[in-house]
Amino acid sequence: MDMGIAGRSALVCAASKGLGRGCAEALAAEGVNVTIVARTAQTLEDTAAQIRAKTGVEVKAVACDITTEAGRAAALAACPSPDILVNNAGGPPPGDFRTYTHEAWLAALEANMLTPIALIQATIDAMSQRGFGRIVNITSSSVKAPIDVLGLSNGARSGLTGFIAGVARQVAATGVTINNLLPGAFDTDRIQATIVAQAKASKLSLDEVRARRVKSIPVGRFGTPDEFGRACAFLCSTHAGYITGQNWLIDGGAYPGTF
Repeated sequence: MDMGIAGRSALVCAASKGLGRGCAEALAAEGVNVTIVARTAQTLEDTAAQIRAKTGVEVKAVACDITTEAGRAAALAACPSPDILVNNAGGPPPGDFRTYTHEAWLAALEANMLTPIALIQATIDAMSQRGFGRIVNITSSSVKAPIDVLGLSNGARSGLTGFIAGVARQVAATGVTINNLLPGAFDTDRIQATIVAQAKASKLSLDEVRARRVKSIPVGRFGTPDEFGRACAFLCSTHAGYITGQNWLIDGGAYPGTF
């Protein structure tokens, strides 16, 4: 299927590895010129070089902390008016909610709620004026089914979800869609950190916790960044213009609810 977005520009955050990289690679494969952002310069440059070699599109790499004003300014200087914005940031650390400090809450909100909102504020009006825009926020399955050791993430990402529900409807008639992708257990560094925290809390081995997580997923495996990226590319395509304000759960069937 031709996604109809070749030649468009995209700003993809936290894209040096994991799910962000999966999104950047999938968009580039569709002919989208991508600006990728992450904090670790060498890893980011390696990723950019690999995407260029594989797809032939223009790939800009901006090493910065997207959760800061300076980082966002650097990213937007490189890609001032993207057609596609993929918001993503590393989740806050797992832990016992009793130990969360005020500073920890502020950091979680800054990364997983306020930074996406700031980037949307900076780019959405130009998208509306051009009559095309796609904004995808990578959140978490925890906004549907909270994960006990990820209280900071549960709270911050749920706040973003509520904000998007209102804003998406305000710009829908201008050709701009805003959707959230809710990953479940994907084979990334993040899932490993969660497994370590759960093993510590339950006094089980890492292998036991990992096996339990896999067993709880109906498809019988963790997801891959590639398949996540392809879902993102579809939401960014011309074919998804009638999909907005939605929370796409990608978790291999792990969430047991009907709605």
